[in-house]
Amino acid sequence: MNESRPRYAVVAPLYGESWLGGSAVYAAGVAKQLTASAQVEVLTTCADSYTTWANAMPEGHERVDGVHVRRFPVGSSRDSRGFDRLSQTLLRDPQPSLDLQESWMRAQGPMAEGLLEHLDRFANRYDAVVFVSYLYAITYFGLPIVEDRALLVPLAHDEWPIRFSMWDRFFERPRSFAFASTEERDFLASRFRHARLDGPIAGAGIVSPPDIDAQRFRSAFGLEDRFVLYVGRVDASKGCETLLDDFARHRGESGTDRKLVMVGDVHMALPHPDWLVSTGRVSERMKWDALAAADSVVVPSRYESLSIACLEAWACGKPTLVNARSTPLVGQCRRSGGGLWYSNADEFTAALQILDHGEAAARLGAQGRRYVTEYYSWQKTGASIASCLRRICLGSSSQAS
Repeated sequence: MNESRPRYAVVAPLYGESWLGGSAVYAAGVAKQLTASAQVEVLTTCADSYTTWANAMPEGHERVDGVHVRRFPVGSSRDSRGFDRLSQTLLRDPQPSLDLQESWMRAQGPMAEGLLEHLDRFANRYDAVVFVSYLYAITYFGLPIVEDRALLVPLAHDEWPIRFSMWDRFFERPRSFAFASTEERDFLASRFRHARLDGPIAGAGIVSPPDIDAQRFRSAFGLEDRFVLYVGRVDASKGCETLLDDFARHRGESGTDRKLVMVGDVHMALPHPDWLVSTGRVSERMKWDALAAADSVVVPSRYESLSIACLEAWACGKPTLVNARSTPLVGQCRRSGGGLWYSNADEFTAALQILDHGEAAARLGAQGRRYVTEYYSWQKTGASIASCLRRICLGSSSQAS
């Protein structure tokens, strides 16, 4: 190990803009912090979409916000129909073979053979390797290549693929872990009872821009009414279909003129009521403007390890409303005091009626802001992960000697 400047790789399926998703944001936040004390190289793909894995960015080297990034092409785009059929086959099979599970993982993607070959050929170049998100092919097939120096940030939650038996051995491989939340670690401990899940609750970081302007967002989309905001991929798998049903019922029962605004790439058919505004993808600055303009932020997904949308909402002093079936989201709201949760359409409406009272909404938002300010910075997350990596390096050095 280079005693003054260790060399680390950060492996992530997507990397760059925030609209690429939570794992891309997490990888970028960590990589930027690690560059302060180490040589860092991000190994990622040329894709810009987890639904297709189509190569959209140039292969090779670039610098993104001062971080050295190396992109590898994905071998083939995802066959959505074939992948869905294979998923259904595995869902129906109580004990699918390892070959079938690994076929599913290859179909899930991204399969970037060049990245895997790079890890195999140049493993000794890196003192430690960080893998962000357990669920993707480059992690499943890449981590075993460098398991003696691997740190896994799982970003895991209770979803059907994590029940596959192939993960049993996989989660015993990393030298160390770092977790996004207490609930994530507790869930993984219950799922993988024989794995040594040592590692800190590293959390995540939130950095709001200095020039947030709520009116800029309202003017851009012609919004005069109050609105509830959803930020993220507009997808049924994120709970958006149920959110639309719940909001329609809320409108009908409460008589409110409040709108629902959905900010993010759309991956499902949307209705066209006058109370729904779908902006599609927006810039990072415009996303923060939307957060500042909203009454509250809703997170309807039941499959989350940590909600960046909640943290960003609280950074803007906005209360949140989350799906009660997501233990990590409820845990976030409990610890912060910044949000409410709902289990069904009736509770959804009741929660929004509570948030109609300005004093209650302001109190929740203020509590959320204090929580984010105290606990969620990339400096703290980066320092926590850097400490893990130093221990990996020391362990590797002692083994080598």
